[in-house]
Amino acid sequence: MKNDVQALIGAQWGDEGKGRVVDVLAREADVVVRYQGGANAGHTVIVGGKKHVFHLLPSGMLYPNRLCVVGNGVVLDPEQFISEVNGLDPAPEKIGTRLVVSGGAHVVMPYHKRLDVLSEQARAAKPHGSAIGTTGRGIGSCYVDKYNRIGIRVEDLVRPEILENKLRMNVEEKSLILEKIYGEPGLNFGELYEKALGWGRFMAPYIGDSSIEIDSAAKNGKKILFEGAQGTLLDVDHGTYPFVTSSSCVSGGCCTGGTLSPGRFDRVIGVVKAYCTRVGEGPFPTEDHGVIGERLREKGDEYGVTTGRPRRCGWLDIVALNYAARINGLGVIALTKLDVLSGFDELKVCTEYETDGRRSDVFPNSAYVLEGVAPVYESFPSWREDISKCRTFDELPAAARDYIGFIEKSTGVPVGLIGVGPGREDTIFRNF
Repeated sequence: MKNDVQALIGAQWGDEGKGRVVDVLAREADVVVRYQGGANAGHTVIVGGKKHVFHLLPSGMLYPNRLCVVGNGVVLDPEQFISEVNGLDPAPEKIGTRLVVSGGAHVVMPYHKRLDVLSEQARAAKPHGSAIGTTGRGIGSCYVDKYNRIGIRVEDLVRPEILENKLRMNVEEKSLILEKIYGEPGLNFGELYEKALGWGRFMAPYIGDSSIEIDSAAKNGKKILFEGAQGTLLDVDHGTYPFVTSSSCVSGGCCTGGTLSPGRFDRVIGVVKAYCTRVGEGPFPTEDHGVIGERLREKGDEYGVTTGRPRRCGWLDIVALNYAARINGLGVIALTKLDVLSGFDELKVCTEYETDGRRSDVFPNSAYVLEGVAPVYESFPSWREDISKCRTFDELPAAARDYIGFIEKSTGVPVGLIGVGPGREDTIFRNF
């Protein structure tokens, strides 16, 4: 099968290392598309020892002569976008890389961020608080406006009259909410309007029709890589609701957020960390609250790219991974951070859940049921060797090869890419 059009998704709770995998694969791609989420996700790419962090721009921006697309499924924070574009060295036009932002992408406004923070604070203050653990970046609030059909889109930023009408309506509504519900000051229309016009002037050269760009590339046999944010278990429909993000992180989201029909995709790549992490609230069956969790956090540098929050850490969960493989139709696994597991006395992998004395290998579709399960582990020997210099599968220690073999056997999905360090070069390709 050819692999000209590929979807790359997170197969766990996000933070699987998608940015570094996209960066490696973008070397062979002609087009890289970011199709959902917003600046609440951060993709870290390390090239030549230098760290690059993208919250909105596709990770393919570091390669020359690429088409990089921000799709209509993204909610775009203009200030973050401007900061990232200005921070590129060299600038996109100097390396021949084209950047296209869908005019249909929705804009994260300053009031979305205010409402996000206030809503989260109000949830946490209630008895038996139900805080979600959001990043405060206004993502959920922006998606609310999108589906309430009052959202401001990127295309509106370059249409002053339409922007004025939409913004006046939103300012009136949001001011009432801020004043009457939260006891906060209302919004200044003039200040917001001038700021939004300035965003439009900066973004105008980049705004386009992402659907036409992607369709044209596909028709011309270009290699297209769709880059997802967050992970399957944070998907708004298929994740551990309500402890989820506000967009569709699974492979199906590529079609709506990236405007390409399902039949045109050749393969889905699932990015899987060699252990598990999670940020924010919600169930996490294999979380380790002791020495192991702390060791994984420190060895893996498990701190949020966007917020700096320490990530919750634990062993690999095969039950959850099989669920992700089924939901996404995974064709291959990109396994990251295998090097972090070097030096442990033993490794554990969750193969079943136990509830009231009964075992199951089925991932429950309820976060409240998942909260009550106990992980059933199988143990494996670890390895002491530093594997960061390995460049072929056979160079890995036998215990590392066996660990990978168990993942393949348990999921029925081949592991085609293995990350043994943070850099581009720290990658093993195996029948990819």
